[in-house]
Amino acid sequence: MKKQRKSTKPKDRKSRQNNTQQQVSAGRRNFLRLGRNIGIGAVLLGGTGYVFAQNFVSMRHEHDLTRVANGRPTVVQIHDPQCSLCRSLQADTRKALDMFGEGELDYVVANIRTAKGKTFQNRYGVPHVTLLLFDGKGELQEVLQGQRGAYELRNHFQALLDG
Repeated sequence: MKKQRKSTKPKDRKSRQNNTQQQVSAGRRNFLRLGRNIGIGAVLLGGTGYVFAQNFVSMRHEHDLTRVANGRPTVVQIHDPQCSLCRSLQADTRKALDMFGEGELDYVVANIRTAKGKTFQNRYGVPHVTLLLFDGKGELQEVLQGQRGAYELRNHFQALLDG
């Protein structure tokens, strides 16, 4: 007896149409899934870009040495970004500044790895890990050298505000 082979092709027209509709439906689902994933990716990429842009703008603002003598008392940190003591002082300074209201004090970083920061440091003859406290007219009121805690800094900042 001879073995019969079964054909994998659909034998009737209705079966072929049904198979074609399933393929179209699967293709449509894949297309919609791709569109959804592209949309989610665009939102995530845009959000990340916005965060980085805001960070860049605030960093530029923080390093703008022309803000000294702008009518507000200003704290200038002589800062070396590769120095662990400088980074620690910066963290404590930010904690102390957070204890004040928005806009009471300006905070500026003089990065001694840049030409402007080095010039500013040389003008006042101070080492890094130093805070310079200026009144609103840009006159130097106090020099704080070395590491300080946030609460000690807050007291110095309050004295600067009190004039």
